[in-house]
Amino acid sequence: MSRKVRRSSLLEDSIDKKITYVKLFGEFGSYRYNKAMKISSPVFENNKPIPSKYTCDGGNFSPPLQISEVPEGAKSLVLIVDDPDAPGKTWTHWTVWNIDPTTAEIPEGGIPEGSVQGITDFGEVGYGGPCPPGGTHRYFFKLYALDTVLNIPYQAEKTDLEKVMADCTLGKAELIGTYSRVQ
Repeated sequence: MSRKVRRSSLLEDSIDKKITYVKLFGEFGSYRYNKAMKISSPVFENNKPIPSKYTCDGGNFSPPLQISEVPEGAKSLVLIVDDPDAPGKTWTHWTVWNIDPTTAEIPEGGIPEGSVQGITDFGEVGYGGPCPPGGTHRYFFKLYALDTVLNIPYQAEKTDLEKVMADCTLGKAELIGTYSRVQ
């Protein structure tokens, strides 16, 4: 009986340590990262509505983004924007990789020099703004710091990007915007 108690307490101790580690440093797939990196926008706050200018109902421009506290050793950044509330699957709105890690700002409607945009679920390269078929959707702007520069073609899709960056991520930051169309 005491053996079971001992194993149980060791397991609980191990779980407690992992939970504490994840709270401090986060976890993505099979690797862990430091959560200090930040992404924000001057045009919307986290978990607040994205202005229609940056959607299919407006100019469909990518919103300006600000980046800070990139981990030391980062050689490039990756930005993935997707909508987990889309019917049927998580919809990819934008992928950009090989962003210089010294980049502090991604301009409205643009991308940093030297970076590469991938194909979205709209079937096009570049930004495709929020355009939910109904209700309010969430749009996740996920920024990753990598310890390498990626060598993949611009025709790559989000799944291709996630595969090649799986073992080289140093940090992650996230900004969530919401949008619902005016009917």
